[in-house]
Amino acid sequence: MRAISQDEYGTPEVLKETELPRPEPGLSEILVSVRAAGLNPTDWKHRATGLFLGRLPLVLGWDVSGVVEAVGYGVTLFKPGDEVFGMLPYPYGVGAHAEYVTGPARAFTHKPDSIDHVQAGALPLAALTAYQALVDTAQVQPGQRVLVHAAAGGVGHLAVQIAKARGAYVFGTASEPKHEFLRSLGADEVIDYRAGDFRDAVRDVDVVLDPLSGDTRVRSLDVLRPGGVLVSLLPGTDPEEAAKAQARGVRVETLLVEADQEGMKAVAELAASGALRAHVEAVFPLEEAAKAHELGETERTTGKLVLTVGS
Repeated sequence: MRAISQDEYGTPEVLKETELPRPEPGLSEILVSVRAAGLNPTDWKHRATGLFLGRLPLVLGWDVSGVVEAVGYGVTLFKPGDEVFGMLPYPYGVGAHAEYVTGPARAFTHKPDSIDHVQAGALPLAALTAYQALVDTAQVQPGQRVLVHAAAGGVGHLAVQIAKARGAYVFGTASEPKHEFLRSLGADEVIDYRAGDFRDAVRDVDVVLDPLSGDTRVRSLDVLRPGGVLVSLLPGTDPEEAAKAQARGVRVETLLVEADQEGMKAVAELAASGALRAHVEAVFPLEEAAKAHELGETERTTGKLVLTVGS
């Protein structure tokens, strides 16, 4: 099978198209013929440094949408020919940027007929992250006030939609050119983080979702009401953060996304209903993965980038 692999860490040029043996599904696994595979910031971070995966050669990619080619012993949920999508177990189940990939059957769910493989391939990791942050961790309720930082990004723009589907009042931070996009997703108020301190524009928030960490994470504690929760996607850096959170009566949680079939089913239901849709900034064929990484690393994209694979 064709795959995008790297033998060293570094710039996008380390990514090369190569031929690898087609994998076989193990116990409780399925073999998926990949049709589309999303990219996320964790892909270029792993490409550059190895991050959680200190092994080479390395085939990147966690987002998968495709067709079941074969099932391993014990799998009852899927049959060959089923269209599925899901996130390979993060981080060690990596390998979606190839023509075929294996993964645990329960990391996948059926792809809704109403969305294509590109749309489905864009959703899993970012949508699961947003869902696990807002629903599983923060338990967002109707009428609550939710602040989403980097709201036009991969996780952020999906978080806005999930929060709105939960009945929340949603604030989002983004540069001014992306404000109309966020309003189209349902954001109630949009804040230009370049024009001033977001703390001057929002207060009494129940939930903050912060993909940025650092100073943004610490300042976000100031806008939470007592009993509120900040869900961060990166570790904190301020040694006084815990004391500040305790003094304000708020909770801080750091989330690392997990493969989760129930979460994927919820994502699929939202997508099928039209309440959740990934904005796909650009689509690249598998062999142009390096170009996709170059674009992603500019940090100027809106939504998601996707690789297309197979027929």
